[in-house]
Amino acid sequence: MGRKNRKVAIIGSGLVGSSCAYAMINQSICDEIVIISRNHEHALAQALDLSHCADFTSTRTRVRAGFYSDCSDADIVVLTAGANVKAGQTRMDIIADAASITREVVTAVMASGFDGIFVVASNPVDVVTLITAQVSGLPRHRVIGTGTSIDSARLKTLLADVFQVDPRSVHGYAMGEHGESQFVAWSHVTIGGKPILHIIEEHKLRFPDLDLNDIARKTKDAGWEIFTRKGSTQFGIGSAIAYITRSILNDDHRIIAVSAILDGEYGQSDVCVGVPAIIGDGGIEELIEFNLSDDEKASFERSCDMIRTGLNSITMLS
Repeated sequence: MGRKNRKVAIIGSGLVGSSCAYAMINQSICDEIVIISRNHEHALAQALDLSHCADFTSTRTRVRAGFYSDCSDADIVVLTAGANVKAGQTRMDIIADAASITREVVTAVMASGFDGIFVVASNPVDVVTLITAQVSGLPRHRVIGTGTSIDSARLKTLLADVFQVDPRSVHGYAMGEHGESQFVAWSHVTIGGKPILHIIEEHKLRFPDLDLNDIARKTKDAGWEIFTRKGSTQFGIGSAIAYITRSILNDDHRIIAVSAILDGEYGQSDVCVGVPAIIGDGGIEELIEFNLSDDEKASFERSCDMIRTGLNSITMLS
């Protein structure tokens, strides 16, 4: 009996889409990648370039350029195409253009007969993920945004530098909007299983200048630090997409901070926001509800309100 072909379609052949494909190929995450773009010649060039990785990887991933019709039998469609943020703009400033592009793309994907899982990376990702769910008609557990997965990775990297440990020994999450209103759930950050707040309290002389608010700010601004210097971010978010995709295809049940549609969790409904979730072959298997502190609850509510404001602005423009 032959093994099922694991197929991923990536919408968008730009820096994020190609970085995602490159990470998937080098990690042997799937058997086939189809790259779909408005600029088919560019998609062809990216696919050809990526196919030349085959001799240097442990397994061969077939890569080709394709069309929306190729989504019909895909397990996962990764959405990276969208509006570009310009200097001085926030992710929310591109919301109208992003909404228009998302509706067009998702409508075309669903017309192919696609019945898999969406992984959304296009910004503003929380809003785009909700629009994807609305247009596709798929259940909420099968539409996943990258959310604060990349922000959580940035947080761990910053803390690893301070505490001189491997980032994988740091556990914690940035939550809320993948944007200006995100926050760090410090009450649930641990290093080697020990709460960071306890570590700081017990070692005041060792970390006298540690400012958690500054760490949270650097976490939030890390993407802009990269963007202002080279005009894009690609490798971190590409790896985040690959990580989520791998957890789906391998049924890993990894806990990842993703953009998920809430239905009563954290006291919120009809909003898509970054929260920890168990990711398996069904998509979002379960949302993890933290017992947040009062300040964290207030931050979470503010973040949800910011996302709703963005959604309402689209309605007003329609």
